[in-house]
Amino acid sequence: MATTRRTIAATALAASALAGAGVGVGTYAALNNGGGTTTVRQVAAPAASSQQVSSSSALSVAEIFRRASRGVVEISVTTQGSGTTFPFGQGGGTQTAQGSGFVYDTNGHVITNDHVVAGATGISVKFEGGATYKATVVGTDPSTDLAVVKIDAPSSILHPLTLGDSGALQVGDGVVAIGSPFGLQETVTSGIVSALHREITSPNRFAIEDGIQTDAAINHGNSGGPLLNLQGQVIGVNAQIQSEGGGNDGVGFAVPSATVNKIVGKLLANGKVEHAYLGVGIQTIPSALAGQLGEAAGAAVTDVRAGTPAERAGLHKATGQKTVQGVQYATGGDVITKIDGTTIATDDALRRAVDAHQPGDSVTLTFVRGGKTMTAQLKLGTRPSS
Repeated sequence: MATTRRTIAATALAASALAGAGVGVGTYAALNNGGGTTTVRQVAAPAASSQQVSSSSALSVAEIFRRASRGVVEISVTTQGSGTTFPFGQGGGTQTAQGSGFVYDTNGHVITNDHVVAGATGISVKFEGGATYKATVVGTDPSTDLAVVKIDAPSSILHPLTLGDSGALQVGDGVVAIGSPFGLQETVTSGIVSALHREITSPNRFAIEDGIQTDAAINHGNSGGPLLNLQGQVIGVNAQIQSEGGGNDGVGFAVPSATVNKIVGKLLANGKVEHAYLGVGIQTIPSALAGQLGEAAGAAVTDVRAGTPAERAGLHKATGQKTVQGVQYATGGDVITKIDGTTIATDDALRRAVDAHQPGDSVTLTFVRGGKTMTAQLKLGTRPSS
């Protein structure tokens, strides 16, 4: 599969592996704290949803802000800066940072990004009008950059926002972002969905699938705030911006509401989310180039992590590389072609297949080694938190 990339190295490592380092233009977490880089790329789109959002029910930006702003909050965080937190390095002493979030329910749960509250020693949540409450972390999931915090606030101030269907989005649909960029609370910006199915890198260096790209202005401090459709529903959680220097260049990314729906319930129930883990680095060998590369089409194994299910199953990583059409491809290792009988044509397909399982599930991998088709049965592990 040919991929469109500006900041990712040739090898994509996620879901079943760690994410690779980015190069070139940086993608920054939209959090007031500093500078750093991560990665983003385009992946093949899954089958289109049959559900469509009715344009006839579209609201004005002013009406969306009027309805939603009461449910959007500013989150201030204090940390003890003795380590490194995604994506910005921190020095010693007390550090402060600021992001955004939105009310999830009338029990006082607020959704934000994991990287907003990671390592927090103190969290406060500020509402429209200035009312401020201390918050505690209920649960975090670095793999999807989502977190839930809780405040003890009266129901009169809690105005939950409605989650919409990110799967119904189309490129060109209007969107609205609300948050506190640079601490400027109750800031609203608008734009369109610029692209869908972007793959962005999480705080623990795994891939977040189906990221929403938007040209709505998102800046430092917007992290964790809602991206809304024109019906005023949350279809994403703003997380990152791609930029030459860390400011808004009109390329922002949000974690889709489909992921929020899947993750938040688990955070509320368990405080964490366990993801299945194979333990390999992978790269797509496109079918159109497989002959030139002398490899099977599928997901080439570029790395095998020590102590992982992949290592225990005896998978072999690539031993060489070959450049075709300006792209370096891994060669000389195993190429995974199926999982439980389902064809794996791309690295993304393997990540999705692994992520569809639970830790401890047994799976059968089919792979090609030196032109010979082989199989291996293994039990998936639990993805490491960092």
